[in-house]
Amino acid sequence: MRIASSWKDYKVLSTGDGYKLETWGKFNLLRPDPQVIWHAKSNLFRRKDVDAYYEKREGGGLWHYNKSLPDSWQISWKDLKFIVKPMGFKHTGIFPEQAVNWELMQKLVKDSRREIKVLNLFAYTGGASVALSKAGAIVTHVDASKGMVERAKENAKLNNISNIRFIVDDCQKFIEREIRRGNFYDAIIMDPPSYGRGPSGEMWKLEDNLADFVELVKKVMSDNPLFILINSYTTGLQPTVIANLLKGTFGKDNVEADEIGLPTCEDYILPCGATGVKIWKN
Repeated sequence: MRIASSWKDYKVLSTGDGYKLETWGKFNLLRPDPQVIWHAKSNLFRRKDVDAYYEKREGGGLWHYNKSLPDSWQISWKDLKFIVKPMGFKHTGIFPEQAVNWELMQKLVKDSRREIKVLNLFAYTGGASVALSKAGAIVTHVDASKGMVERAKENAKLNNISNIRFIVDDCQKFIEREIRRGNFYDAIIMDPPSYGRGPSGEMWKLEDNLADFVELVKKVMSDNPLFILINSYTTGLQPTVIANLLKGTFGKDNVEADEIGLPTCEDYILPCGATGVKIWKN
């Protein structure tokens, strides 16, 4: 497992009974986590340092505030800043475990010593886009949610980055158009959802559709590629599954896949999904 331990103002304070208590800069948020099946050492909801908590409800949930919080605030990772904002479905706008992937991809871009065109698919609020742009890559950021793309633009502006190409579009439709346009990329990142619907109501299920999507994405890889990285939060999708998919599509050499996770103040490791990466040596 690769562990995201390089945060300064984010940490997991405590876990148990389906919840995790996290420090996000100046504030502590208590949020559900389906991986946390063990019991808490004490009742997390009774802790006096909980500033807000997300209550799970049928078909969604609701934030409750124990003190007045700003609508949004900032946290830092190395020389980058990101906006934190409590949103629907327990989200905050940042997946902190992804810092291990940001570090890996930044190093690959810097070590390549050439211009790298990156395509970030299902790109959310742009953590990877900002990190890679800061490392010198030319980034195209694609997500179907206009609201998330707007947040990504805010994160880029916060870091004085103005050269990311932001696109609101269905990722598969965008790839199909890029194939017709003859556009190619040296590196591709994707963080596809477990479930979803396309622009015409098409059903997306990761286990059923990911292999075909990766085959499609292969058609926009350049003749001198650097890497492709696939991340997944789907509980049943093991790292070896992602590795096999990458090997079958792009070749067996230099494919790695691991769980990724976060350290906790209890000396636990909180699992946060799996990542696989294929790296071309050049």
